[in-house]
Amino acid sequence: MNYPKTPKGYPATPHFLGLNEPLGVEWEETGLEVEGSIPDDVRGTFFRAVPDPKFPTSVQDDTVLSGDGMVSKFVFKDDGTVDGAIKYVGTARHLAERAAGKALFGRYRNKYTDDPSVAEVDRTVANTTPVWHAGKLIMTKEDGRGYQVDPVTLDTIGSYDFDGALKSETMTAHVRIDPVTGEMFFYGYEAAGLATKTIAYCIVDKAGKLVREQWFDAPYAAMMHDFAITENYALFPIFPTVVDHDLLKAGGEHWIHHQDWDSWLGVMPRYGDVSEVRWFKGPKGVHAYHMMNAFEDADGRIHLDQCLSASNAFSFIREASGLDLPQQTLGGGLVRWTVDYEDPSAGVSEVPLGPPGDMPRVPDAVMGRPYTDSWYCSINPNGPPVFGGIVGVCFTLLFYRDNATGALMPLAMPPGLAINEPVHIPSSMPGHKGWLLAVVDEEGGPEGYRHALWIIDGGNVAAGPVAKVNVPRRLRPQVHGWWVPKSQLANG
Repeated sequence: MNYPKTPKGYPATPHFLGLNEPLGVEWEETGLEVEGSIPDDVRGTFFRAVPDPKFPTSVQDDTVLSGDGMVSKFVFKDDGTVDGAIKYVGTARHLAERAAGKALFGRYRNKYTDDPSVAEVDRTVANTTPVWHAGKLIMTKEDGRGYQVDPVTLDTIGSYDFDGALKSETMTAHVRIDPVTGEMFFYGYEAAGLATKTIAYCIVDKAGKLVREQWFDAPYAAMMHDFAITENYALFPIFPTVVDHDLLKAGGEHWIHHQDWDSWLGVMPRYGDVSEVRWFKGPKGVHAYHMMNAFEDADGRIHLDQCLSASNAFSFIREASGLDLPQQTLGGGLVRWTVDYEDPSAGVSEVPLGPPGDMPRVPDAVMGRPYTDSWYCSINPNGPPVFGGIVGVCFTLLFYRDNATGALMPLAMPPGLAINEPVHIPSSMPGHKGWLLAVVDEEGGPEGYRHALWIIDGGNVAAGPVAKVNVPRRLRPQVHGWWVPKSQLANG
């Protein structure tokens, strides 16, 4: 493969080469070039979370996940034009390093490797998900609390603790918003501090007030990147990627994956007490980063659809764990776990739903309910790879899945193109499945890349984009995004 020259001072690893090349540039562009006609439904702002390190670290095995958070926006206006901008999130960590003119923080999520001058500085980089709720934009990463950002100027307002109500030291990057009540459900793991088993389960009312926070312990101190809700339950998947405090003190990695440990699913009534959490044993060694959706059926059984793999999908975690498992051997796929809350001893039953992939998406209107339409990204096994992103290889395939029939409709990206996680935009047309909006990266030769926003008919992904918005700037791969319709921004 032909990577561009390594940026000065950065390790010569895939985490800093190609699409992952650090850019470190804030910019604003108006009147982006549009090919085709943007549907009238697509009026609002697409926010993206983008890791981009401002300074190179001394850690040679550093990861994309350590990059300073940048918040990006693309504004789709009433006249069919599109503007774009990106700005660093002004976290305490970012401001401290800018003042020093160099990196001060060491290994990923290991405070014991930091410069002593920042021993009391909040470490989070707020680089994972832009969360929109109750008129506020919160940039999140699960190792700390979120940071509030002005949705218009992208200026950072400050660390966000729900007006002092949040006691957990952490807030997940994956919240769930109930489409009927408007409530936001979230959790924090390692809530009581580094390497603790404590989970904080929180409920925020539709006005943005934190109304409940309860703490309980997980079976072990595990990575919990995502969770799910149904109409009546909250679901907490636990996979055997764990943290060891002694290893951290010795300067080691935050995460180690154990192939011989059990997975678990904690289930509780979503408005209940944490004493009602019941634990269901799942298969050994598996891992999932993202949940598609969860729901209850007519018989009261609880179903969780997730993108599962045979081990942790991040190669740097497998390497630290001594696991010689190449990416292409992880297998797995979109699967459904089913449990009966009244019978924890039965454990988890599992059925396959689709090929391997990740970054699943359902319409917001069916969150926590039975659903038909879903989409997720994958890697085309028959096409050339595009290198970049967190796992080192980008998504080159998009699936629409009809959950009523199990039918799959693929969109295979042309050679050299990769698709980032899409957001879903509802349609005003009766029976229409809505629109998908995603950034597509294109290799433009060994020294450069091109980027465009693709708007795709959600019910006919195989047809490709109905419109494209070309971006005249280099972009870094995003982690997650969020669509905010114009009406909510106006009200916010």
